[in-house]
Amino acid sequence: MLTNNTREKFIKAFFWLAGLIIVTILFIIIAYIAIKGVSAISLDFIFEAPRRAGKEGGIWTTIVSTVYLTLVSLIIAVPLGVGSAIHLEEYAPRRSWFANLVNLTAETLAGIPSIVFGLFGFVFFVIFLQMGWSIISGSLTMAIMILPTITRTAQEAILAVPAEYRENSLALGASKWQTISRVVLPSAVPGIITGIILSIGRAVGETAALILTAGSSLGMPEGLLDPARTMSVHLYILAMEGISMDRAFGTAFLIIGLIVIINYLANLSLRRMSYVNRQI
Repeated sequence: MLTNNTREKFIKAFFWLAGLIIVTILFIIIAYIAIKGVSAISLDFIFEAPRRAGKEGGIWTTIVSTVYLTLVSLIIAVPLGVGSAIHLEEYAPRRSWFANLVNLTAETLAGIPSIVFGLFGFVFFVIFLQMGWSIISGSLTMAIMILPTITRTAQEAILAVPAEYRENSLALGASKWQTISRVVLPSAVPGIITGIILSIGRAVGETAALILTAGSSLGMPEGLLDPARTMSVHLYILAMEGISMDRAFGTAFLIIGLIVIINYLANLSLRRMSYVNRQI
């Protein structure tokens, strides 16, 4: 019969091992891609436009297209997601039919495969609305995909703000909106940014939906109605069509590097915001 102390040590060792396995898997993936792709990385590869379907040149236009499409998607999705979360947690009655409907919709959208979003975007935005393969078609489709993540994480962040903050603010004479904008949201910002980070990761790594909506043009997009090829789509085409596996691994390595940089900067800003909130 195990004693409580032995059981605690066993459980602690199990959780420590689980975390170690996760970290090991991540480093194995990164190391494998780095070994395969680092030979293709150079300044020319990063800053030159691709030529001959990606066999020559670099991937600069795909980097610009990825950033362009991700920013437009966030501009569309973040206000809608955070606004929905504010309404659900601060204004709507807890058990109202509308609140339940919105929550059910967000949970359902979160479970739909990306290829289904791509098919919807292709039929509705590309064909029905005649936007064609373009940045705006891809961004609208991507915004719908990341909307549930932003909404649910924003809800949890707002819900985590202590009720005393709201009560004290209202007791001092602040209005409902003043309480939300000056007390609740600043306290919930770290959680909201976490949802945005997760959404950026999905947008940067998405392939199936964007092939059907944003297209796969290697040209530099100059406007919202221009087609574009993101880095993930470029990686897929290079690998699946056998154009260049070295360049495919090099593109994959840069995608991982971009996500790591975004996560690092976001976490750095989170720590600074949390420090400022504690000082206030």
